[in-house]
Amino acid sequence: MEIGNEENALHIQVKNAIVNLISSGEFKPNTKLPTEAEFCQKYGVSRTTIRTALQQLTIEGYVYRKQGKGTFVAANKVKQNLTATVGQFSEQIMMQGYKPAIKVVSLDVIPASGFLEKIFNIAEGDPVNKLVRIRYVNGEPLQYEIAYLPWKKTPGLNKDACEKSLYNILQTQYQLPIKKTVEQLELVMANLEFANLLRISKGSPCFSLETYAYLNDGSIIEYSTTIYRSDLVNFVIERNY
Repeated sequence: MEIGNEENALHIQVKNAIVNLISSGEFKPNTKLPTEAEFCQKYGVSRTTIRTALQQLTIEGYVYRKQGKGTFVAANKVKQNLTATVGQFSEQIMMQGYKPAIKVVSLDVIPASGFLEKIFNIAEGDPVNKLVRIRYVNGEPLQYEIAYLPWKKTPGLNKDACEKSLYNILQTQYQLPIKKTVEQLELVMANLEFANLLRISKGSPCFSLETYAYLNDGSIIEYSTTIYRSDLVNFVIERNY
């Protein structure tokens, strides 16, 4: 495919050419793309142009990068449904033909910060459960989650049980059914910690989902922040009219 002469549009032309190769099946999912030097030779453009095109492809989710290994074609993304009351994580993943897993990284009791004090309406320094988990799809880390719950309402939270549904534990063990959640989604760039845990490069685009889970009495039982790999997931929002 020939690339035009308009310098400011070269990276777009290169990006579209690579998208066509992915869509046609010439570059198959999870296979490594040619190197920047090979793309430069193929399209007769500068390394800067190729790098810009690959960055755009990464942001749009067509490819993903493995530090020290190169750039790979992204597989079909996992769909995460944000509609209220839709099935649990594992159910959603299995319905799409994937194998889900949840690993608890840590479960600690920490003193409430001023921020958590206001969220849970407790005193600063009161005990709070801090639960850190990673969710996997077919062995690949999909999301990294940090959740906080007031200890006085969730004493004795079990680490092994948290490798299943946290909301099911709240309902069956503590008789604290979730009434609703309020969530805020934004795009962020992975810092070094998130990059290492999610096996992506530092600076890779990710989704950040901030969640407040409410009980029937209007109090907040859980506050969490979840970082999703944008190369592996997209979100579905269903509305009824």
